[in-house]
Amino acid sequence: MSRELAPLLLLLLSIHSALAMRICSFNVRSFGESKQEDKNAMDVIVKVIKRCDIILVMEIKDSNNRICPILMEKLNRNSRRGITYNYVISSRLGRNTYKEQYAFLYKEKLVSVKRSYHYHDYQDGDADVFSREPFVVWFQSPHTAVKDFVIIPLHTTPETSVKEIDELVEVYTDVKHRWKAENFIFMGDFNAGCSYVPKKAWKNVRLRTDPRFVWLIGDQEDTTVKKSTNCAYDRIVLRGQEIVSSVVPKSNSVFDFQKAYKLTEEEVRLPSCLSMPLSWKDELAWAT
Repeated sequence: MSRELAPLLLLLLSIHSALAMRICSFNVRSFGESKQEDKNAMDVIVKVIKRCDIILVMEIKDSNNRICPILMEKLNRNSRRGITYNYVISSRLGRNTYKEQYAFLYKEKLVSVKRSYHYHDYQDGDADVFSREPFVVWFQSPHTAVKDFVIIPLHTTPETSVKEIDELVEVYTDVKHRWKAENFIFMGDFNAGCSYVPKKAWKNVRLRTDPRFVWLIGDQEDTTVKKSTNCAYDRIVLRGQEIVSSVVPKSNSVFDFQKAYKLTEEEVRLPSCLSMPLSWKDELAWAT
């Protein structure tokens, strides 16, 4: 496998006591034509996606809009029990000529997209904070205790991580003005650790200092698989009494798909996150 894969975050939403809905975040590093044409890389990507019922895929670099249709064909080929995936994808986002896309792939049987929009980073005196503005999606989930939830994804530029993470509070406020949503998930590759967000910087991050935003991944976690790093780059943050009250304390664990699929570091070169399961009381369970 010649091209790198990257971070995976997972969330579990339990449908009944024996079933769970998995919500994931996966930074498929530089997901463009080269990786698309690499059969081994695509096989691993598809295998990871199949672990999930909703998955946020980041760092898509696809000017021809071919990646998601190809993934749909692979995921829906020989689908069992009528389970099919669909997707919703952002515009190409970024400054100058460098562009990326966010995409959500999801199982149609379990969830549907209620609404979506691109956040417009236009505040007076504080414009263009985000390198890639969040693509906000409101999901309906009739089979879970929390019937709907908004996911706000973010892939920061490392050098501006502090400001971008802080600005997610403005995104939350904008969504609340638009929609009557109560349950929020902020997730993705925040680059929220080590030298990019040193300890002294957290006091300037409103998403962190406001206790109503609940961080599920602690600063001490290592969300990387690269042996030379030990950083909590990838995060999940919740807002909303209903969704927060469902979390089971101390339910974190780690899923290392490099190890699970017996891949060498040279084959995958995962620079960032593993997946750490989290659980919820009764009908809700999450994993990162």
